[in-house]
Amino acid sequence: MKTIFHLDMDAFFVSVEELLDPSLKGKPVIVGGQGHERGVVSAASYEARKFGIHSAMPLRTASQLCPHAIFLDGHMHLYREYSDKVEAVLRDFSPLVDMASIDEAYLDMTGSERLFGPPLAAAHKLHQAISRSTGLDCSIGISRSRLVSKIASDQAKRNGILWVLPGTEANWLAPLLVKRIPGVGKVTEKQLAAIGIKRIGDLARLDERFLLDRFGKWGLALAGKARGQDAGGWFDQEIGSGQGPKSISHEHTFPEDSADPQLLESTLIHLCEKVMKRLRSHALLARTAQLKLRFDGFETITRARSLPEHTDIDRDIITAILALFRENWPPPRKVRLLGVHVSHFSTTIPQPNLLTTAEDGKWRSALRAADRLKDKFGDSALHLGGALPGRYKDRVHEAAPKPNKPPSS
Repeated sequence: MKTIFHLDMDAFFVSVEELLDPSLKGKPVIVGGQGHERGVVSAASYEARKFGIHSAMPLRTASQLCPHAIFLDGHMHLYREYSDKVEAVLRDFSPLVDMASIDEAYLDMTGSERLFGPPLAAAHKLHQAISRSTGLDCSIGISRSRLVSKIASDQAKRNGILWVLPGTEANWLAPLLVKRIPGVGKVTEKQLAAIGIKRIGDLARLDERFLLDRFGKWGLALAGKARGQDAGGWFDQEIGSGQGPKSISHEHTFPEDSADPQLLESTLIHLCEKVMKRLRSHALLARTAQLKLRFDGFETITRARSLPEHTDIDRDIITAILALFRENWPPPRKVRLLGVHVSHFSTTIPQPNLLTTAEDGKWRSALRAADRLKDKFGDSALHLGGALPGRYKDRVHEAAPKPNKPPSS
């Protein structure tokens, strides 16, 4: 029988900020940018949440709801540093760890009783180890499945532990709202409400054939989830299977719509740098580069280009992205948002030929040295010359999560 832990750091970004500045404790704190700016809330303290503020809410709306809140731009390099500390503690407890995002993880603790005791005792030891190592609070859910453990950790907040005993999963889930199921977003919630399904128990009583006809394969996955089973997509994988990201991307929303070619192109270069740094951190190379371009009025287009070879060199992706931009931006139309996305990964560096000389090796050495500096001093420590005019204040919500995050509807 499996024993699965889901660990979720409590108000992670805000909690790290409180370590840096203890005077923030007990106050409404919002991370993600300033209250007058475009963009969305990345994290909110529990005090700010009392005003109805939540992640992904526009910063300006948050400012209206809580004018006296403290707005912070955030320190993404520190959040990654603390996330790494958390992961190191987790791997002391189990070799089978999946970091679902920068602030949450799954552990397969099956068979660990001789080392750490029964599940509840092991969870208390892990809870204390996280606190000692990082100074941060976390919540832990325990069950036989990832799905139930994730829901349990959310119910345990804040700074708590909840164990759903084997065999009680369906009864425990039944009174909870269907939106508690990971992957059930607003669209699916409305579709289920339209047929009278509001709670997980209502969903569990539906015939699987009906769900299959109504929702396709997602309907069958919903049926399994309602019974507390790991079902569908990401939840079908084994913890610790080592599956890396399928794509990596970064976006930037301008404070004011812009038609300045120098600003737009330099911003794209900066985005390429951020994407490629993360690509190299996973020891990957990419073959496809994709541009996201949102104009004033919110019309959005995406354009992709395949490269001759897989690459982890900034220069190659920058060349492709700038070409796509010049082909698809009709000046002087103003731009609201730019995004860079890479995919189709490989772990093998192409063999040198007449087109890939020793110069590529020099590029890789230089870029890895630059990556180490950015890890130590932050992403703003070093830039390619062409990116300097487009340097912008990084918004925390633009930093993508660690790999293996479950898909959402």
